[in-house]
Amino acid sequence: MAMLYVGDTPSALQPVPLDPSTLEWGLQDISSSDAGRVHDGENTMYKMRTSQKRKLNLAWKEPTADVASWILRAFNAEYFYVRYFDPMDNQTEVRCFYAGDRSAPVRWHNVNDEIRFSTLSFNIIER
Repeated sequence: MAMLYVGDTPSALQPVPLDPSTLEWGLQDISSSDAGRVHDGENTMYKMRTSQKRKLNLAWKEPTADVASWILRAFNAEYFYVRYFDPMDNQTEVRCFYAGDRSAPVRWHNVNDEIRFSTLSFNIIER
C-alpha cells in the first residue's frame, strides 16, 4: 500500500508510485489579520487563531526521471486532494492541498545513461 495518494477529487486518488523518503507533518496556526503585539509594558501578544492548516514537507531520494515527472505532474494542479496518515488525528485523512515551490537537482548516472534526481522536494499546504 502506498504512503500517499493524490488526485483532482477525493474519489479519483491514485497511489504515488514511489513512497517519499521524507514526509514531515506540520501544523500551522492562521491568525486574525488584527493579531499582534500590544505596546503595553509587557508587549502582550494576541495570537487570535482563526484556524489551523496541515503542511507536509515531502522529499524523494534519487527518483528516476519518469517517477519525478509523474510526481511533479500529479501535484501540479492549483488544488489537489491527498490521502495520507495524519498523526494528530491518528488516522488516514483526505484533505485538499496546494503545492509550494518545488525543486529537483539533476544527477546523471553512467549506468545506461539513466537520468535520476538527487532529490525531489516540496511542501504541500492545506487549503
